[in-house]
Amino acid sequence: MSTPQARVQPETYYLQKGTFVPNNRLPALVYRGVLPRPLSRESTKALCERNHWERRGEWGAIWEAHFHPNTHECYGVLQGQSILVLGRERHAESTGGVEVDVRAGDVVVVPAGVSHRSLSATDDYRYMGVYPEQCPRWRNDFCKGTEAMDKLEEDIRKVIIPDHDPVYGLDGPLVVLWREASRGSKL
Repeated sequence: MSTPQARVQPETYYLQKGTFVPNNRLPALVYRGVLPRPLSRESTKALCERNHWERRGEWGAIWEAHFHPNTHECYGVLQGQSILVLGRERHAESTGGVEVDVRAGDVVVVPAGVSHRSLSATDDYRYMGVYPEQCPRWRNDFCKGTEAMDKLEEDIRKVIIPDHDPVYGLDGPLVVLWREASRGSKL
């Protein structure tokens, strides 16, 4: 199995709190073209699990905006392409957040509390969902304001920053960027 050769710095997206979306002081991250080639489920799973992130499912486009207040989530994009919306409220007329075009070979890390969904996707779009080993099974909130924001923010603050980056392992870019961001005053 091949591994990424040169270390790629991820794109970082700092997302503002919304009315029904807490988002997080930790940035969402997008690593371009970092999955091992030839691209396969097995090599993607092996890479992430070697770095202490575990596979917990595989999906296609998810159209409904949601977030997980109790865990971070990582997408290893296995095939196809999607435009993801990160950090935006659930309504079509909502603004804010960011639209990110992802494709096979990319890795996306969504911090706890950051809303996400597909805005568009090719028919063959598939990703593997991986999560830090120490995090519980995800809990979904569908950005409808059914839970108190202060309680959600408290839950999000309790989610630990992993010691391992899902792509580069111990003290990789995620760890460095998130520890730095955690010292900030947001959320």
